[in-house]
Amino acid sequence: MEKRTVEMTLLLDFYGELLTEKQREYMELYYSEDFSLAEIAGLGGVTRQGVRDALQRAEAALLEIEAKTGLLQRFSEVSKTAGEIQKTLRIIETRTGAKETAPLFQEIYQSLDTLI
Repeated sequence: MEKRTVEMTLLLDFYGELLTEKQREYMELYYSEDFSLAEIAGLGGVTRQGVRDALQRAEAALLEIEAKTGLLQRFSEVSKTAGEIQKTLRIIETRTGAKETAPLFQEIYQSLDTLI
C-alpha cells in the first residue's frame, strides 16, 4: 500500500491540476492527509462508494496521463542521474583538492540542484 501511496502522491503532484476539483480534493485527502473513505464521504456529503468510485477514476486518469506523457518517469531518471553525477563530482573534487577549481565545482553542483 505504501508504494501505491507514494506513486499516487507523485502523480497527483505532477498532474493533479488535470483532475476535476472533487477528484483532486478526494485524492489529496486520501493519499496526502490519510483520511479514510468514510471521513471523506462525511466531509463531501456522499457515500463511501461514491468516494471510492471518484478515487478510482482519478487514479486511472493519472496513470493514463503518465502512460502517455512519461513525465514522472523521466523526472525520476533525471533526478537519479543527477544524484549519481553529484556523487562522482564529490569524489573528483576530494581527490583533486585544487582550490582554483572549487568555484567550478560549486557552479556544477548548483546546476545539478536545479535538476533534482
